[in-house]
Amino acid sequence: MKNLKLKAARAAMDLSQEELAQKTGVTRQTIGMIEAGKYNPTLNLCIAICKALNKTLDELFWEE
Repeated sequence: MKNLKLKAARAAMDLSQEELAQKTGVTRQTIGMIEAGKYNPTLNLCIAICKALNKTLDELFWEE
């Protein structure tokens, strides 16, 4: 399942996948795969992404 919430939060902060990757210590490809739903990130990576985007785990990763 695509993570459109992550993509929207990243876009709202005017960050590219590359910029978010640099902030979280991963590659641009990793961010792209998370957004595409092709990679299940570790909890530590989820937390790093949330901190970089000023969001909570629920806001970005919880499925309704």
